[in-house]
Amino acid sequence: MFNLAISDMLYVISLPLLVYYYSKGDNWPFSEALCKIVRFLFYTNLYCSIFFLLCISIHRFLGIRFPIKSLQWGQVRYARIACVCVWVTIVAFESPILYFVTISGNNDLITCHDTSRQDLFDQFVIYSSVNLALLFCLPFTIIIVCYCLMAQTLMKSTAANSQTSGSRRKSIKMIIIVSVVFIVCFLPFHINRTLYYYFRKLDYDCVTLNAINIAYKVTRPLASANSCLDPILYFLAGPAIWKKLRTKKAKTKREIQQNGNAHKGHLPSVNLEMAEDILPRL
Repeated sequence: MFNLAISDMLYVISLPLLVYYYSKGDNWPFSEALCKIVRFLFYTNLYCSIFFLLCISIHRFLGIRFPIKSLQWGQVRYARIACVCVWVTIVAFESPILYFVTISGNNDLITCHDTSRQDLFDQFVIYSSVNLALLFCLPFTIIIVCYCLMAQTLMKSTAANSQTSGSRRKSIKMIIIVSVVFIVCFLPFHINRTLYYYFRKLDYDCVTLNAINIAYKVTRPLASANSCLDPILYFLAGPAIWKKLRTKKAKTKREIQQNGNAHKGHLPSVNLEMAEDILPRL
């Protein structure tokens, strides 16, 4: 969840530049380097979100299908390795964006393209197709398989204790939210982007290109909307986070009390009350 939040934050950093760009009628007043960075951050956030959602889904799948073995597989060390692999993989795959993306001027307007120059467009389409297959279709397929198997297990489960029921409800909510993120945010964007790139490559007529370009521009904000839906996932992870914070608070209070007993007469009692106010009330 932390890495998913970092991914969202990196994209949010670039939003002021994009807002200014679109408010000025698609006129980019900044450097070409900033244009490249903004597009790079968009795609890095997009595919990091997809892969971290994939990791969350696999983790939930293992916990439901293999609850005993998942205690070993779900160790923090493996989670950290998985997160590092995701960051390295996505940054490596998206780094060509820094080469392809460019700006161009026309009638005093400077456009920050999210594709490439015309002479590099065929290569860019190939690159985009590889991204589509490996960074979207593959994880999407894995998530569908995981959720189908999870749903099968949850429907077969007949345990009636409250803990299992709560875990089942949490898993169902996770399935629904991640499915909504993919269907609403990621799927329309990738479909329309692929159509736009190939229609443009095949030199379709202007009416068709304009229509699919409008659809592509409409679905682009939807791809960014995943950053709005991700907080719901953070909320679902909330109970575990708050439990850790409560444990940390209790530990800190004990340390303060022990320190006060060890140095009685040197540490005024008001300090303990001040510490109570500083520690978050969970």
